[in-house]
Amino acid sequence: MEASGPGRARRGWRRARAAGSPLSRAAVVLLLSAFVARASSSVGYLIRLPRGFRLTQDTVKIVGSSNFPVKVYVMLHQKSPHVLCVTQRLRNSELIDPSFQWHGPKGKIISENSTTQVTSTGSLIFQNFEEGMSGVYTCFLEYKPTVEEIVKNLQLKYVIYAYREPHYYYQFTARYHAAPCNSIYNISFEKKLLQILSKLVLDLSCEVSLLKSECHHVKMQRAGLQNELFFTFSVSSLDTEKGPKPCADHNCESSKRLSKAKNLIERFFNQQVEVLGRRAEPLPEIYYIEGTLQMVWINRCFPGYGMNTLKHPKCPECCVICSPGSYNPRDGTHCLQCNSSLVYGAKACL
Repeated sequence: MEASGPGRARRGWRRARAAGSPLSRAAVVLLLSAFVARASSSVGYLIRLPRGFRLTQDTVKIVGSSNFPVKVYVMLHQKSPHVLCVTQRLRNSELIDPSFQWHGPKGKIISENSTTQVTSTGSLIFQNFEEGMSGVYTCFLEYKPTVEEIVKNLQLKYVIYAYREPHYYYQFTARYHAAPCNSIYNISFEKKLLQILSKLVLDLSCEVSLLKSECHHVKMQRAGLQNELFFTFSVSSLDTEKGPKPCADHNCESSKRLSKAKNLIERFFNQQVEVLGRRAEPLPEIYYIEGTLQMVWINRCFPGYGMNTLKHPKCPECCVICSPGSYNPRDGTHCLQCNSSLVYGAKACL
């Protein structure tokens, strides 16, 4: 007979946290009661969250440089800052009869259309920035410093990038003492655990996904072999339009909701230890092994976007659109250089 190692599960119950919300306590009891019937009398039972560099407010104005192209970062589907057709020195100077003309990746930009506007003072503004708008923009400025002087010309270049917030979430692992690895009870338990965790974070517009579930035989010190379930989950924030309870309040910001979800999940596992510690009868066959919960902050970019602190020092935690000749095919962090020898890379760079 395989030893169950009940002493391992009971260690440190006196150090367990106080009970949390009624919902999580009820969930623990439900989870345990679903499997206690199989008990046998002969068996003992992510410093701060990453932020994008947001330049989407009307008050933000970007000036150019006559020495180098200026990089500008605009959040996807948002309004851009005002990109000025002057340098910092000229911004504070008087210009006589100024004339402004903007050219972008698709040619000359007219004064105003549905997505792009050039103001009377030469500022370039995007109303709803799309991926395809990324690229090099050049402003041609003509002006007189004084009435008596001749017309001067200035050419200013900007490289404007679309960027997105990172796809961030928590990944957590936990281990449970299990029934024999080929037992249907393990599968039933897995479904019940996922249902409870999902319900726990539902009101926060977050979702829990099961990434991996494995059953292994574990040799315990002086306790023989026992079966253990190794779970890997993720908890991520739902888009507000997809969430069960969309919210506009600032407290519903995805990072805050994720932090609350993390706390609820940690409390749930701590309460399993507490509830089992007060049991007089033998442990159930399937139970959480104290101290095995591990939560890790995961930060990824969506395909086509990547982070690069060397190339984008002003936007180090932004997922910036990949430049021509590079790609990010899946949920990675960095843009990769195209390689014609890689089939996927070649397709991504076409």
